Amino acid sequence: MMNPIPVIAIDGPTASGKGTVAQRVAQELGFACLDSGALYRVVGLLALEQGVGLDDGPALAAVADAITTAEDPAMRLRFADGRILLGTRDITEAIRREEVGRAASRIATAGELRAALLALQRAQRRPPGLVADGRDMGTVVFPDACLKVFLIADVRVRAERRYKQLIEKGYPGTLESLLRDLEERDARDRTRDRAPLVAADGAKILDSTAMTIDAVVAQVLGWYRAG
Repeated sequence: MMNPIPVIAIDGPTASGKGTVAQRVAQELGFACLDSGALYRVVGLLALEQGVGLDDGPALAAVADAITTAEDPAMRLRFADGRILLGTRDITEAIRREEVGRAASRIATAGELRAALLALQRAQRRPPGLVADGRDMGTVVFPDACLKVFLIADVRVRAERRYKQLIEKGYPGTLESLLRDLEERDARDRTRDRAPLVAADGAKILDSTAMTIDAVVAQVLGWYRAG
């Protein structure tokens, strides 16, 4: 039986703009928004803080289970008003640090962790609808999404976008180091055994290299409303 709650799946590589687009589309439609990458960043942050091996799948899955099923409110992960909270701790900005992003990309290859987060991601599907962004939203998490978008952009343009974001937030970094990092993440995401970064069957490919965010959002909304 087909799920009547619509899902728009927006996948793509790091810094392709999919997070911003997903938020804008969700706001326009009154849908919930799932930033799946944030979940991996949260686990990556905690793994770094707790000394958990980034290649230890079972231990990473245990971290994910602890923050999603914890009876202790001080350990429970929550999304509220655009913020990401772990108990009373606001980790919204902490998970956006580059070292956390690198950790998130690395741990995303762990099958045990992906399995642990799958049910949590699917549970975000609620009326009137959901916009989900990530790497495998259309291929694995929501294969029945009514609209699948694969958002791409030239890697140097993506590096420049990320560099601008970091500078605005006061984080250190160089454009060339970010470019190398993105190229490494792209290669890792595309070649991993579990849920590699690929366009889902039937996905609409959208190259945002020369497009504004407003134009990308308008295109996604146009596709959705056209049915």
